[in-house]
Amino acid sequence: MQVKLNVIVGAVALAMGGTAFAQDLVVKIGHVGPTSGAIAHLGKDNENGARLAIEELNAKGVTIGGKKAKFELLTEDDGADPKQGTAAAQKLVDSKVNGVIGHLNSGTTIPASKLYSDAGIPQISPSATNPRYTRQGYKTTFRVVADDVHLGGTLGRYAVKDLKGTKIVVIDDRTAYGQGVADEFEKGVKAAGGATVGREFTTDKATDFTAILTNLKAKNPDVVFFGGMDAVAGPMIRQMKQLGINAKFVGGDGICSSELPKLTAGTLADSQVVCAEAGGVEGEAKKSMDDFRTKFKAKFNADVQVYAPYVYDSVNVMVAAMVKAGSADPAKYLPVLAATDGFKGVTGTIGFDSKGDIKNGALTLYTYKGGKREQLAVVR
Repeated sequence: MQVKLNVIVGAVALAMGGTAFAQDLVVKIGHVGPTSGAIAHLGKDNENGARLAIEELNAKGVTIGGKKAKFELLTEDDGADPKQGTAAAQKLVDSKVNGVIGHLNSGTTIPASKLYSDAGIPQISPSATNPRYTRQGYKTTFRVVADDVHLGGTLGRYAVKDLKGTKIVVIDDRTAYGQGVADEFEKGVKAAGGATVGREFTTDKATDFTAILTNLKAKNPDVVFFGGMDAVAGPMIRQMKQLGINAKFVGGDGICSSELPKLTAGTLADSQVVCAEAGGVEGEAKKSMDDFRTKFKAKFNADVQVYAPYVYDSVNVMVAAMVKAGSADPAKYLPVLAATDGFKGVTGTIGFDSKGDIKNGALTLYTYKGGKREQLAVVR
């Protein structure tokens, strides 16, 4: 009886066009980011960028190797924790994903990258900037943003040349990202003829910075650089004000979010913060980014935080390589992905060098006025 029923169901499916579904190629794309914890707003921003790209690709009816592709997004939460990150990566490997977009933090991206490499699964990070990520010798690692050498160095030079900093102090959160970008910032300061007069460290979970800020206040700093994320930077800026430290506050893309003014609880002064976001568009290309932001807001009723456009581009770059290769098999499309050059994304033109780093990566410098982020310049 069960066999007969199966035959009838199969016949009905065929009559209703079930043959088309049989021909569909299911392509699983994994996304990992911290959707819980202090920077969950950034992780959700990333995930929504991936979701938007996947929905649009399915609506377009993309074909790969003559078959209509049905894209599925498999999402994992790594909580910005390295151990949780590797566990999330293993789940995606076990699910036999065709590719991975993520992770958000360098501290989770780097350990997870070994698992993807061992499985031969291409990984594009939209936001991990620690140079080590693409310098491990893996063929599967790519990123669509400039690394900390570029970002930290540029901010270091900016602090000396443009902000005229003479008493520059540095704080980092001891994560792979925070410590890495702070190190490169210090190098940039020295290369520009400046010097740092103090360095302290905290953690990415800390909320009280009174001790380290009191130590640094004695040095009368005019620039405070923080290597870390906005969830820590916000309370730090608030406590700086309470202690009467009126220095400029400088940081990388981790603090450069639309959420930062809220995290400072209204204590952020106009033009106090200068931050750099990896990536950047100018001129005609700016319209693509503006259009993306409008579309994102309409879809999710939320403003882009930082990285969603880079996640969106990462998904599309990966799928473009599959289409060109005529296959979603990682081994077959990986060489095509590695040869990506001249891809027009909403974040600019994307091409990868021999390490998997973006070629000619741009940086955008921002400040905040009236509680809103305001662009200062795009630099390369």
